[in-house]
Amino acid sequence: MTSVNKNRKFRDENAMAKYNDKELAETSKFLSFVLRHKPEAIGIVLDREGWADIDKLILCAQKAGKRLTRALLDIVVATSDKKRFSYSSDGTCIRAVQGHLTSQVAIGFIEKTPPQFLYHGTASRFLDEIKNKG
Repeated sequence: MTSVNKNRKFRDENAMAKYNDKELAETSKFLSFVLRHKPEAIGIVLDREGWADIDKLILCAQKAGKRLTRALLDIVVATSDKKRFSYSSDGTCIRAVQGHLTSQVAIGFIEKTPPQFLYHGTASRFLDEIKNKG
């Protein structure tokens, strides 16, 4: 399954007006938790590439007491500053782009040789630990 362009801009201002920043942030955190760490917390199963069926995700989230709709998903996916989520090319599935800790997922990324200089942004408070432990 391939993913669609995650960098598209969300343009439906009427839909955006229905949700406040706090609700968008909470939904993003919820999706990260479910799609990266514990899909079983709401009773969904991810495939080996980390994809979840959107209809099942919404249904299971609602059964777990989380207000989740396709419109809300669309806004969170489109406006995420870190592009955390992507839709499948047919628009029926969603996944977290990176950071999976669940054993359900083993994304088969293509191995590449890194360039001579590779930069990674991090907070300075983590530098000592990174230097010592990698």
